[in-house]
Amino acid sequence: MANDHLGDRLAKLRRMADLTQEGLAEKSGVSVDVVRKLEQRRKQSARLPTLHALAKGLDVELTTLLGDPPAVPSTGDAEPPELVAVRRAIMPPLFAPPPVSDGADRLSLPMLRAEIADAWTLYHAAEFGRVMEVLPGVIADARLAAAVGRGRDRLEGQHALGKALQLGGHLAIRLGKTDLGLSSLERAIAAADSSEDPLLPAMICNSVAWAYQRQNRLDDAQSLAVHAADGVEREHSTSATGLRVWGGLIMSAATSTARNGDFSGASDMMLTAEQATTRLAQLPAPADGRMVSIFSRSSVRIERVRLAVQHARPDEALELARGMRLSADTPPSWRTWLLLDVARAFADIGDAAGAVASLEKLQRVAPGWMRHHTLAVSIVADLWAGPARPPGLRKLAQNLGVTD
Repeated sequence: MANDHLGDRLAKLRRMADLTQEGLAEKSGVSVDVVRKLEQRRKQSARLPTLHALAKGLDVELTTLLGDPPAVPSTGDAEPPELVAVRRAIMPPLFAPPPVSDGADRLSLPMLRAEIADAWTLYHAAEFGRVMEVLPGVIADARLAAAVGRGRDRLEGQHALGKALQLGGHLAIRLGKTDLGLSSLERAIAAADSSEDPLLPAMICNSVAWAYQRQNRLDDAQSLAVHAADGVEREHSTSATGLRVWGGLIMSAATSTARNGDFSGASDMMLTAEQATTRLAQLPAPADGRMVSIFSRSSVRIERVRLAVQHARPDEALELARGMRLSADTPPSWRTWLLLDVARAFADIGDAAGAVASLEKLQRVAPGWMRHHTLAVSIVADLWAGPARPPGLRKLAQNLGVTD
């Protein structure tokens, strides 16, 4: 469905949901005239709140309605060798012999932790191609450490395997392979349960909740995040690591709450999380923050902007983003999310020039990430189909392949 017109995808999903055009219009709260024009290709795109409403009426993720990003086709063609290698690393072949080592090819545990942290840095920089290249080796190294270590070394090897497989889950989800992502995360939790870190299972639960969100399992995502957050708050809230894990889970629960239609409840949760970030400055920082959940005042504010945009509150989103100062530890991927959401907000209020300015900045700082994201393509397509084409829009449209 990656190369279909939006109207073709809409019609196919509507038929799969056994809905008439009138039925979809009623269920989503969108004009039946908009549904007809999209399906008849008389309308090239729709405003993002409309797309969200249609996706909700169809009971699918927005990315399903928009189609796969250009780099992640779902045409049934054979997967590229790099992705096959990631699959084999996450799920070794049946009856494969267990990993063995004579010691010569085994990384020390500090080197293994650094290798995994570097791979996470690549992920947060949206270098997904590079992550695909290095991840099979990272998982293999971690699996070996977990298998052949003794005593505390074995526990640390299990911790490394949990973080490596968590990264495998994130990468798979980002590439649109949610079921592979969940398989990796389930294996990550099993390794985490055998590690020395009582917070690692909760961190991975946050990743599982994200996967559930992508599958539109919002109740499951919310329940899991709240349950894990309650456990962390009871036992580990006095350390910076514990506070970051708790905060990440609260943000995840708020996202699911908002997508379930309770924006007010989600806002309250986000405000609670933002207030808690003031405690971070009073606590010793984790030894390596790259291995811990992302949680800071900046990350909470970025997530609040995202929720406001997704729930048709563009003015609120722009007000939250105005003058925002991002902390130095804000990962590049979160910075790019903010730029994309600001562009969406400008597009939704009809400020095409503001949207293009934000997208141009996004193109400069993360061109690879932009090509991977269906919403970036959708915004540019929406602007291209609109009445005004500000300077810079044509180049964006050409780079993303949405020009006529």
